[in-house]
Amino acid sequence: MSEARSADVVVLGLGPAGASAAAEAARRGCRVIALDRKREPGVPVQCAEFVPAMLGTQVKGLGCTVRQPIEAMATFVEDESPDLKPDFPGHMLDRAAFDAALVAEALRAGADCRFGAVVKRVSRAGEVELSTGEAFRCRVMIGADGPRSLAGRAIRRVNTQVVETRQVTVPLLAPHAATDIFLSAGIPGGYGWLFPKREVANLGAGVIPAEKARLKAIVSRLHARLVDEGRVGPQILSTTGGAIPVGGMVQPVGRLDETLVLLAGDAAGLANPVTGAGIAAAVHSGRLAGESAWQAVFHPEGSSGAALQYQEALEELFKPSLDRAVRRRAELLQSNPTPLALRRGWIAYPEYWT
Repeated sequence: MSEARSADVVVLGLGPAGASAAAEAARRGCRVIALDRKREPGVPVQCAEFVPAMLGTQVKGLGCTVRQPIEAMATFVEDESPDLKPDFPGHMLDRAAFDAALVAEALRAGADCRFGAVVKRVSRAGEVELSTGEAFRCRVMIGADGPRSLAGRAIRRVNTQVVETRQVTVPLLAPHAATDIFLSAGIPGGYGWLFPKREVANLGAGVIPAEKARLKAIVSRLHARLVDEGRVGPQILSTTGGAIPVGGMVQPVGRLDETLVLLAGDAAGLANPVTGAGIAAAVHSGRLAGESAWQAVFHPEGSSGAALQYQEALEELFKPSLDRAVRRRAELLQSNPTPLALRRGWIAYPEYWT
């Protein structure tokens, strides 16, 4: 291993959380190195690409990456007619373009963003070692490297529950402005979805890891149903998938020797355990992590306070909704859920919120 290069902040991951953190810390004057194993931002896409409309007020230039607006949510419970929630505004993104825009912002702020950088190890001394042998040390490490975060593992803050997902992109045969949700006892621990993107749609499902072997068949059945209904074409244009944390927020701070570690986005368990939505939380938590990193770097005597403020901010912003979702998800997993239980476990229904 070569001699470790020094930086104020090292960010693991350049998705929405990591890019937002890198931009915020660099903008405030930190020397930032940000690392991602992907060859280019957001590719391959491992996301259903829906975000709530309010994210547009938080991310500059979001409109350039929006592929279509969403107006409503239609929820299909088993074989029943859909329940329509008409006021459910949002955007379908080109996620690769979205990630690239956030990385461009980080670069403009002065962050050193490196792709194709595979992190081999995060040491107990706080050094980050790449597969090439190159190494980095830092005052603050921000773990934004997903639900199986190496930074999280190093400080023993691990997401213990995930769902596994599979998604295909298919032709959309008629204009559609709603996200379609499919709830069924046959999709254990998750749900199916059809999210439109103008002339194509993302169609997929998520299940508990024990049922991962059934995931391809579940998505194929949903695809066949929608083909029979004349809503989508039979061609599969692309396939993707990945893990989503569903156990709720993990403690997002820790230390490796003298290095402060902050977790953001999926690494901190901020994806909603029921819906799987995590982009907005990733952007927001990333910015907060970047700000806290700056405070720790330029005011080292208050680094413990900066870490505590970061944890408290995440708890105030996200923990109540995450805890509710954890409870609803646990209820669904206790037995073979009835349609009534499925409704209680989904955000579109009043029963979820009572």
